[in-house]
Amino acid sequence: MRRFNLAVLVALTLGAGLTAMPAQAHDGTRSSGLANCTAGACHFDVPPGTYDVRVLLGGQADSSTSISGETRRSLLPETPVAAGEQVARSFTVNVRTPEGEPTGPDGTPGLDLALGGSAPALADIRVTPARHARQILLIGDSTVCDQPADPYSGWGQQLPQYLRKGVSVANYADSGESTVTYLQNPQLWATVQPLIRPGDLVLIQLAHNDKTTDEATYRTNLETLVAGVREKGGDPVLVTPIVRRWFNADGTLNNNTALLVNGLGVDHPAVIRSVAAAEDVPLIDLTAKTKALVESLGVEGSKAIYLYNEKKDNTHTSVHGATVYAGLVRDALVAEHLVSRGQMRVG
Repeated sequence: MRRFNLAVLVALTLGAGLTAMPAQAHDGTRSSGLANCTAGACHFDVPPGTYDVRVLLGGQADSSTSISGETRRSLLPETPVAAGEQVARSFTVNVRTPEGEPTGPDGTPGLDLALGGSAPALADIRVTPARHARQILLIGDSTVCDQPADPYSGWGQQLPQYLRKGVSVANYADSGESTVTYLQNPQLWATVQPLIRPGDLVLIQLAHNDKTTDEATYRTNLETLVAGVREKGGDPVLVTPIVRRWFNADGTLNNNTALLVNGLGVDHPAVIRSVAAAEDVPLIDLTAKTKALVESLGVEGSKAIYLYNEKKDNTHTSVHGATVYAGLVRDALVAEHLVSRGQMRVG
C-alpha cells in the first residue's frame, strides 16, 4: 500500500475528528509503536514474515475502530469503546511480496495498517515477530483473493478479521486462475508449496475459471494439490465455489450457471465433494452454504452480496458480501474442528 503523507493525514484528522492518542511508556516517553503512526495509518519497516500486532483502543470520547492492512485486508472488526475506557486487541498478520495477488504489483515494503470505523481512536500499538503462528494459506481465484480496488473484495480478504492472535491468513488466491493455470504458473503453486509448514491449513477453492477443463483433468489437478499440501505436512481443505447469483423464474439457483457446471457438463462442486471423500480431506461446502443464503435473500436482497448494483456482476462479491461469505468459512472451520473456537472471533 502507498505511504501516507503526514500533512494530508493531519488535515483529514482535524476535519473528521479522528483521534490517535499517544500512549506513555513507564518513563513518560511516547510509545515507540505510535512513533510509526500518523493520524490514520501506521507503517512498520519489517521484512516479509508473520507478525503479531497488539493495539490499545479508546480515548476520552466514545470511539469505534476497525483496522485494515496491506492490500485492503480486514484485520480487526469495528470495535466500540466507551468514553474514558480502553480495550486491548491482538491479531497476527502475514507480510509478503507481492502483498496482494501473487501475480500483482509488489506493493509497499513493510507492514502498512490503516484505521477505520466510525470514530477511530488508537492509544497504542506494538508489532512483534510472531512465534509459532499457524498459517491458513488460501489457493483460489478472484472470488477469494485480496482484490486491489473497490468495490471488489474476495472472501479471503475478509477472513483475517475473524482470527485471533496466533493464526494468520496468507492469501495466495489470484484472479482468473483455474486448476490448470494455478499449477502451471511458477508464481502460484511452485511459490506456495515451499511455504507450507507442518500443521498449516491450506484451503483450496478453484472452479470458476475451469470452464474448459474436462472432468478427469479437473479431478487430477485437485488430487495433485491435495498431495502436494500433504507432502509438506500441511492439512488440505477442499472448498466448493461460491454460487453465481443467477436465479431461475421460481427463485431458485438450480441451474448450471449458478452452480458452476461448465460447458463440458463438469459439475465442479460434485467433483470436489467426490475428491474430498476419496482422499479423506475436510470439505467446506461453500456452494451449498452460499446457495441457501442467496436463495433466502431472494432476487432483490442478494444484490448487495454481489456487485450487481455497481457492475451488474453476479459472480464477484462486494465488501459486504465477501465479509458474509468469510463468516460462513469461519463457521465451517470451527464446526469441522479445523481451527479452535478460541482462535476465532465468533459471534
